[in-house]
Amino acid sequence: MTDTVTEKPGISAAIIVQDQRVLMVRRRVKEGELMWQFPAGGIEEGETAEAAAVRETLEETGLTVKSVRLLGERVHPKTQRQMSYTACEVVDGEARVADDDELDAVAWVAHGEIAEYVPYGLFGPVQEYLDETLTR
Repeated sequence: MTDTVTEKPGISAAIIVQDQRVLMVRRRVKEGELMWQFPAGGIEEGETAEAAAVRETLEETGLTVKSVRLLGERVHPKTQRQMSYTACEVVDGEARVADDDELDAVAWVAHGEIAEYVPYGLFGPVQEYLDETLTR
């Protein structure tokens, strides 16, 4: 017996920290409970998760970033999509809504404000990275 599964491409998220804040974007259309999240999008064929995080950040926010390291991967408990999370550093630009179809706001969020934006909590390795990076 074989199960036929239609694989959706994985989603890659960029975890971007600058000036003791992390960049979050608000989707124009909520994905379930998800409204505020990190810049993210589908990984294209032949693309690494890290490259997708960099590309999606530029497309969505106009911000040029470089990947630092892959923080981890999981199946997202709210969307059931395969997720990859990449720590990124800002190279150039100012974060803004660059894709009006997908986003309606961007915000630089302080460590103590994350729970207001993501009340259901973050993926463990992402939370650990932000705990370490934003509380230095």
